[in-house]
Amino acid sequence: MSVIDKQCHRAIELIISDDWEGSHKIVQDINTPIAQWIHAVLHKIEGDEANSRYWYARSGLYFYDSYNDLQHELRVIKNKLPN
Repeated sequence: MSVIDKQCHRAIELIISDDWEGSHKIVQDINTPIAQWIHAVLHKIEGDEANSRYWYARSGLYFYDSYNDLQHELRVIKNKLPN
């Protein structure tokens, strides 16, 4: 598993632990589609729809409205990362 994959796993763990800031610090500087998707979810959690939509578009993976259940979306992201 790459360092970036480990960072993305950690970012998801922090989201689940309600550490929005910690997760954001990790993903804001990683320029991969998965990290950008996590970044989009963070801004969805924050309630910043415009910023969230921006990060979904940057990731090129899904859209703001693709998932209604944030926990399910986080599980999907985690499953896309190498173990």
